[in-house]
Amino acid sequence: MPFLSLYARVLGRLADARARAVALALANLALACAQFAEPLLYGHVIDRLAQAQAAAAPPLWADLAPWLAAWAGFGLFSIVAGVVTALYADRLAHRERVAVMAAYFERALSLPMSFHAGAHSGRLLRVMIEGSNAMFGVWLSFFREHCASLVALFVLLPLTLLKNWRLGAILVALVVVFGAAMNLVIRRTGAMQTVADEASTDLAERVADVFGALPVVQSFARAEEEAEALRGLGARLLAAQFPVLTWWALASVATRASATLALLAIFVAGVWLDIKGLTTIGEIATFMGLATMLIGRLEQMVGFVNFLFAQAPKLVQFFAVLDASSSVADRRDAIAVGRLAGHVRFDGVSFAYAPGREAVHDLAFDAPAGRTIALVGATGSGKSTALALLHRVYDPSEGRIAIDGRDIRDMTLRSLRDNIGVVFQEPFILARSIEENLRIGKPDASVDEIALALERAQAAGFVAQQPRGLKTIIGERGRNLSGGERQRLAVARALLKDPPIMILDEATSALDAETERQLQAALDHATRGRTTFVIAHRLATIRRADTILVFAAGAIVEAGTFEALVAKGGRFARLAEAQFLTPQAEAPAP
Repeated sequence: MPFLSLYARVLGRLADARARAVALALANLALACAQFAEPLLYGHVIDRLAQAQAAAAPPLWADLAPWLAAWAGFGLFSIVAGVVTALYADRLAHRERVAVMAAYFERALSLPMSFHAGAHSGRLLRVMIEGSNAMFGVWLSFFREHCASLVALFVLLPLTLLKNWRLGAILVALVVVFGAAMNLVIRRTGAMQTVADEASTDLAERVADVFGALPVVQSFARAEEEAEALRGLGARLLAAQFPVLTWWALASVATRASATLALLAIFVAGVWLDIKGLTTIGEIATFMGLATMLIGRLEQMVGFVNFLFAQAPKLVQFFAVLDASSSVADRRDAIAVGRLAGHVRFDGVSFAYAPGREAVHDLAFDAPAGRTIALVGATGSGKSTALALLHRVYDPSEGRIAIDGRDIRDMTLRSLRDNIGVVFQEPFILARSIEENLRIGKPDASVDEIALALERAQAAGFVAQQPRGLKTIIGERGRNLSGGERQRLAVARALLKDPPIMILDEATSALDAETERQLQAALDHATRGRTTFVIAHRLATIRRADTILVFAAGAIVEAGTFEALVAKGGRFARLAEAQFLTPQAEAPAP
C-alpha cells in the first residue's frame, strides 16, 4: 500500500468520530494561524522601533501597544489552544484505539478456519496490539502537531511570498529539499523495513509457540536450544533493522544541516536585500522567526514520517485482516431461524481444502430428527470434515446440507450455530472461571441449569472440590485441571446449551474407563430426543447408534446398524473384530 494511501486510510478510521476529528482539525488550523502570526507581529514591532530610531525620536507606546497586545494575545491563544487540543487529541486517540482493536478482534473471530489454519495466533495477537498502537500514535501526533504543521507548510508558507517573495522563496526551497530527502529515504528503506518487520513477527511467533507448548519444551529439556534459537531470530531482526536506522539517521542529519543553511541564507540574503532597499530589518526578523518555526515543524515531520514508516508493515498487516474475505459468511437474504427440529440431510456434498485434494466426496445421507448417527473410519477419512461442514466451519464446494428441509447457507451463521452443540476432542477451555467457561454454552443459564449440566456430565464432584467452586480460575487452556476434567467441562458446556443437534467428536477419548462408562450413560440420557452425531474410534460406544456411517478416503463406503454391518462382513466388521466386538473375536481359541 502506498505510503500516503496508508496514512489516509489510518485517518479514515476516524469516520465514526468525524465531528470530533473535524473540530480538532479546525482547532489546529486556528493554532497554526496564531503561531504564524507571531513572527509577523514581531517583525512589525521591530520595524516600528527601527523607524523611530531612524527619526531620532523615542517610540510612542500608543503606537506600539496594539501590536504588542496582539502579539501577546496570539501567544496566549497558542498556549491555551495547544493544551486543549492535546487533551482532546489524547481522548480521541485512546477511544479510537479501543474501538479499532475491538473491530479487528471481531473480524478475526468471524473469519473461517481456512483463514486461521494459515495464520499463527501469535502473529494475529501481535498485529492487533502493534497495529492499533501504531494507529494511536498516528492519530495522536496528527492532531497534536502534524495537522498544524501541514497547514503551516502547505497553506501559510506560500503566503509568505506575498510578504517578500525573495525571502519566501528560500523557505519554500527548504521545504522542497526536505520533501525530496524524505522521498529518497522512503524509497531506499521500503523493502528493508518490511524484512525487519517480518523478522520481528517470526520472533513473536516463536515465543508464542514455546509458551503454548511449555510442558513439551521442559520435558525434552529444550530451554537452552529454544533460547538460542530466539537469540538467532533477534540477531536477524537487528541485521535487518540497523540499515533502516542508518538511513533515517542520515535523513535527520540532512534535515538539520539544510535548516542551518536556510537560516544562514535568509540572514545573508536579508542583509543584501536591506542594503538594496528591497526589505526591512523587521522583515528579516520575521523570516528568521518563520524559518525557526518551520525548522521545528520539519524536524517533527521527520520524526513522524520515521515513526509512520517503521509502523507501515504492521498497519498493512492490520488492514489485511480487516480486508480478508470470508468464504463462510451470511448471505444477503439469510434469515435467523428459531429452534430447529434437527432433521439433517446431506445431498451430494463434496469439499476440498485445496484444489486437487478432496477431503470428502459426494456425501449423501439422511439423519431424521432425534436419531443418533455415528461416523467411524480411519484418521483422515473425512469424518470431522463432514461435521465441520454441518456447522459451517467450511462451506461445501458441491452439493447442499439441509436442516428441516432448508439449506443451512440460507440461515444466519449465528442462528445455525445456536442450534448445534459441539464437544471437540480437544476441549478448548479458556483461562477463565469454571462458570464463565460453562456460560459460553448459555450466557443466561440459571444456577440450577448449570448444576444439572455438571451432574449429567459427571463433573459436579470435581467442581465442588475446587477452592472456589464455580468461581475457580482454571488457568490457560485449563491446565489446572486434568484431561478428563477438561473434557467433562466441555460436555457440560454443550449440554447447558441444550441444542436440538449435538456433535460429539471423540468426546470421551480423554476419560478413564469408569468415568467414560458413567459419562456415556449421561450422554445417552442427555442426547435423547436430539439429533446426535458421534465420531468414535472405540466402537463399543456406538453400539446403540441408529445408523453407523463408515468413512474411507472421504466417502461413505458402508452404512447401517451395528449388527447389520458386522453381519455384512465388510470394512466395519474388520474394525469391530480388531476391537474384539464380534462373536468370532470374542470366541476362545481352540
